[in-house]
Amino acid sequence: MHRHGVHLVDATSARFALWAPGARDVSVEVVGQSSLVLQPEPDGWFSATGPAQAGQHYRFVIDGQLKVADPASRYQPEGVSGPSEVVAPEWFAWQHPFHGRPWHEAVIQEVHVGVLGGYKGVAEQLPRLARLGITAIELMPLGQFPGERNWGYDGVLPFAPQHSYGTPEELCQLVDEAHRLGLAVMLDVVYNHFGPDGNYLHEYAPSFFNEAKKTPWGAAIDFKQPAVREFFIQNALMWLQEYRIDGLRLDAVHAIDSPDFLKQLSQRVREETDGREVWLVLENEHNQAFLLEKAFDAQWNDDGHNALHVLLTGETEGYYADYKDRPIEQLARCLAEGFVFQGQQNRHGEARGEPSGHLPPSAFVLFLQNHDQIGNRALGERLTRLCPPAALRAATGLLLLSPMIPLLFMGDEEGSRAPFLFFTDFHDELADAVREGRRGEFAHFAAFADPDTREKIPDPNALATFKASQPQGDDVLAGWHGLYQQLLALRHECIVPRLPGSHSLGCQVLGDKALTARWRLGDGSELRIDLNLAAQPQAVDLPAPGMRLFDSSDNAHCDALLAAYSCVVSLIPRAVETP
Repeated sequence: MHRHGVHLVDATSARFALWAPGARDVSVEVVGQSSLVLQPEPDGWFSATGPAQAGQHYRFVIDGQLKVADPASRYQPEGVSGPSEVVAPEWFAWQHPFHGRPWHEAVIQEVHVGVLGGYKGVAEQLPRLARLGITAIELMPLGQFPGERNWGYDGVLPFAPQHSYGTPEELCQLVDEAHRLGLAVMLDVVYNHFGPDGNYLHEYAPSFFNEAKKTPWGAAIDFKQPAVREFFIQNALMWLQEYRIDGLRLDAVHAIDSPDFLKQLSQRVREETDGREVWLVLENEHNQAFLLEKAFDAQWNDDGHNALHVLLTGETEGYYADYKDRPIEQLARCLAEGFVFQGQQNRHGEARGEPSGHLPPSAFVLFLQNHDQIGNRALGERLTRLCPPAALRAATGLLLLSPMIPLLFMGDEEGSRAPFLFFTDFHDELADAVREGRRGEFAHFAAFADPDTREKIPDPNALATFKASQPQGDDVLAGWHGLYQQLLALRHECIVPRLPGSHSLGCQVLGDKALTARWRLGDGSELRIDLNLAAQPQAVDLPAPGMRLFDSSDNAHCDALLAAYSCVVSLIPRAVETP
């Protein structure tokens, strides 16, 4: 099987390979050298070995006319429209050996590299996060996108780390510094679509796509093609092997109509990462539990987030409409069984999901916020602006002390009140289309039904929109850092060592916004969380005070009353009988 892209054979020569089944002929222009004609091979491949050195720039030339970047380019120093650069994977001198961490130890902080100041800016944050109790950072997508700023989901060259964030060497330095501090590094990868600007695969490799199947981003990628599968599997292995990334989160795999490709990718990763602890996590609207039985470690649990969001804010528009009726029962199902939707019909009348109660709690990544849930709001508000602080404090107790894997979004740990907005860097007609399309998405929301009101939604392409999304250290909730510090210390001391072998003991609904959830931990002890997100106290028989790890309420509890907006977490030894 061919390796996509350019790979050095020695210090002065490289192997060039391009899958271009729609091309008649292919050559490569290396700056400072004569053009090299690639030889046609079976199944649409063109390849040749010729002079090249690390740091040189090159382009592929299709049919003598179309000049394009290498779709597997390792670096684009001048952006998507510029030449590709030859990169030697051995150029970086790693200082800190790291073999990963067990999945049950994961406490993940999602970050956007651009708003934090590039790879160097993220590296500066790492000591603070490690001291807090974060055990992994998750970088939003890095694949080269058009312009200087973007969430990363409009990438078109997935092998090339975004040039405006820094050099490949600086990315390695970031990973090495994380490993020095004992932090794992995850990366969000996009294998379901390419962005709208700078992708030329349709011109010379039309069979990369299946025009008969449409996604929100256009024609679906055709994973029946072996070369297409290899393109993305080789991409995953590049991040894990050459950059020593410790885990991948696969974006929106419900748009990948090929579960066997996902299993193949998982198998190759497990086989080719030398026994390291490598994490594989999905985002999957279809709630396909079978993928979590062996192939993948976990899935982002949107169901849990959505039920919690409705309970905290009362919002029921858009996709929250699926959670407007008895959301406390849906949260109870999430805590006891993983998914809320396990084959039930959604608001569109479509069956969604598979039974998940047999999976361990660690198969689900729980979160109160992430880039989607904040940034896809019209004004990018965080929960710190949408619900009472006491309610958010209680929900944070559930997030950080439940047996599910907690995911935070940058700024959560400080109680940030700064927005995180949707931003891009498109131009001309595409910029107009993105701006108007963004505003049109909210036309059916009551708050934005008036066109004049929609005009106030920030323009994604404006530099001010990006700058407003940069964390602001002075606009935070008082005491929030201390809350996270306390809860994460409890998690690492009392919960994490007992997580392997955990399973649910069920969840009891107590009221419209209150429940009791229980788990048998691996050492036989019982973890119990009593949660009340209502403004009124809730009657409940609480465990004895001596068993309580955490009580979010400022008021002392009696044994039969759960205070308003409160979370009580108890750890009960196995020998103690509970009612």
